[in-house]
Amino acid sequence: MIGFLKPAAHKALLPDEKITPTYKRLRMQVFVGIFLGYAGYYLVRKVFSLVMPDLVNLGYSKTELGIALSGVSIAYGLSKFIMGNVSDRSNARRFLTLGLVLSAITMITMGLLPVATSSIAIMFALLLMNGWFQGMGWPPCGRVMVHWFSIRERGTKMSIWNVAHNVGGGIIGPLAILGVAIFTDWHAKLYFPGIIALVVALIAWLLIRDTPQSCGLPNIEKFKDDYPDEYSDKFEEEMSAKQIFMEYILKNRLLWSIAFANAFVYLVRYGVLDWAPLYLEEAKGFSIQESGWAYFAYEWAAIPGTLLCGYLSDKVFHGKRAPVSIIYMVLVMVSVFMYWVSNSLVANSIALICIGFLIYGPVMLIGVHALDLVPKKAAGTAAGLTGLFGYMGGALFADIAMGAVVDKWGWSGGFIVLLGACVAAIILIGISWYQEYKGHNGIH
Repeated sequence: MIGFLKPAAHKALLPDEKITPTYKRLRMQVFVGIFLGYAGYYLVRKVFSLVMPDLVNLGYSKTELGIALSGVSIAYGLSKFIMGNVSDRSNARRFLTLGLVLSAITMITMGLLPVATSSIAIMFALLLMNGWFQGMGWPPCGRVMVHWFSIRERGTKMSIWNVAHNVGGGIIGPLAILGVAIFTDWHAKLYFPGIIALVVALIAWLLIRDTPQSCGLPNIEKFKDDYPDEYSDKFEEEMSAKQIFMEYILKNRLLWSIAFANAFVYLVRYGVLDWAPLYLEEAKGFSIQESGWAYFAYEWAAIPGTLLCGYLSDKVFHGKRAPVSIIYMVLVMVSVFMYWVSNSLVANSIALICIGFLIYGPVMLIGVHALDLVPKKAAGTAAGLTGLFGYMGGALFADIAMGAVVDKWGWSGGFIVLLGACVAAIILIGISWYQEYKGHNGIH
């Protein structure tokens, strides 16, 4: 690993009396750091969706915009897997901050340079770059999570951390409104959130630390006396890219099963999220203010939904992820149908809020499950694999194919695709549940 990104060196242990108070302080500090840092990524992740109505008014078709938007999903899916592997061998503090700065600069550039929105090819290229930098967000957060929080507390902590993208994603609606009000320019929907993201990157840099050992602390398993099954001291050693993939990813059947399920979950997630502003304004007659606040409500409704999902998984189903995911996806399917057939502003807003409340639960649980299935030095790669399927399968289809489907068969055709994806996700998650029941629990 290049010098700037290589993992922070281990330090000599602190005196015994300082370990507990230092651990408690730093655990809270790094958690706040990755929460704010990842929320910052979402300030510039899908902000392009908010300018799609403006671009339609300039003459671009939904198919063209879907192609441009696909740049994020194509690059993000590949980056989350490839850069996830790199992050397993990198300093989480530097890795997360670098990606956020580069992503923010990309979207600021798209907003400030008139040529950036002058053609689909240029927009696609910039969104492709943004997607690659976005892939540097989740993996270092996963690295921090598995190094600072033990396995029996990780589900709850992850459910809390996971709402960071709802906080960030939800804020972009009001930020877009504020940016346009301040600068009287629709391009501000792109560059104003980017400027805020740079500030967040600085805060994340100040808060995040790489590993407990780099701060003079023992590993989390020893500190909490909480060891996962088949734990070994070798799991504290950095591993090569080949070792991570060949020993802990390629042969892990359950990991591959949830990765396939993730593709359909993401198709629903982004099929609704990416097209919500345009759908609400074009098909339902929402104003920019109404659609912006509906977008905000969709994201923020996920916060209680995700927390409830994590609680049910840990306390009611005793750490089993699949049952809760199936229940949530059945309710998502009902909500998507309501979102399709409802005609009033209130009914559409409620349906969108219900989808937001529900869809992020399975998204979160699949990510937690991936971390549980591998040693912590392979966490970024495992999460990257599920992300690869989610973005290269589900999100990419949601961007490109949804635009083409809607152009050809109208919004009804798009909703039939979303409902079909709900059914497929339920079936595949059910298969993973059966695999767990039969004792296929991955490779540790």
